[in-house]
Amino acid sequence: MNTFNTIKATVLVALLSTSAAFAQEAKTATASAAGGDIDKVGIAKKLANPIANMISVPLQYEFSRGVGATQGGSEQTLLFQPVMPFNLGGGDTFIVRPIIAGAREVNIQGATGQPYSGYGIANVTIESFYAPNTNSSWIWGIGPYAQSPSGNSGKFGSQQTGLGVTGVVLNRAGPWTYGLLGYQSWNAGGNAAFGTQNNLYGQPFVAYTTKEALTYTVNMEALYNYDTRRTSNPLYAGASKLMVIGGVPFSFGAGPMYYVSNTPGGPSGWGARATATVVILK
Repeated sequence: MNTFNTIKATVLVALLSTSAAFAQEAKTATASAAGGDIDKVGIAKKLANPIANMISVPLQYEFSRGVGATQGGSEQTLLFQPVMPFNLGGGDTFIVRPIIAGAREVNIQGATGQPYSGYGIANVTIESFYAPNTNSSWIWGIGPYAQSPSGNSGKFGSQQTGLGVTGVVLNRAGPWTYGLLGYQSWNAGGNAAFGTQNNLYGQPFVAYTTKEALTYTVNMEALYNYDTRRTSNPLYAGASKLMVIGGVPFSFGAGPMYYVSNTPGGPSGWGARATATVVILK
């Protein structure tokens, strides 16, 4: 319980302390952009880089099917995941990515045979990366990871607290950005009845950005649970467009996804994802 409260308090402090900064940065960025050009292609490339030195606030909506014991249910999730870089000097940065996940489930058939429909907060996650200046197109980052069930009833995932480490390595080669992001988490307490936090996550990704600031992306998000020995593995392919509205850069994207493999009761088959991101220029 102490670990849970600490993680939740950390997330709340981070979000509250940065909300005022986001508002001020956006106001400043709008004023400065009015007098000069914005590098839309450069911003689009940075959005494909999870440890870019740029403040962004993405919202991600996802629809999945084939959920539940009979695979007759559906699930919708909404992720709020601001990216907050901190300059450490000499080109080194420390990136913090708090992620709040909300979920809505419809007609989920459980082990008891009674279908369930409802919505709530699934979990709160903190990913962080120390990214040194490599003076190269290849960059990497590593840092602590934490996930809290945030009062989750068990309907939307594990009730355990997870602690671990995140890592990423990627290359930026012209219009291409490609690499691998992942984390390893371990159970740090909580009820294991609705799944554990003993997980290994790997996300290989590749993105191609055109001269029109249109980015095509393919990624695979494999999550392996050591206790069930099963992997949930959605494959996503989509496109996003970087636009400037009122002097502020926005990115809008969408695409289909398909579960190559899934855990018992988890999503299966086809689904879809859509994103909307506001970029706050310094």
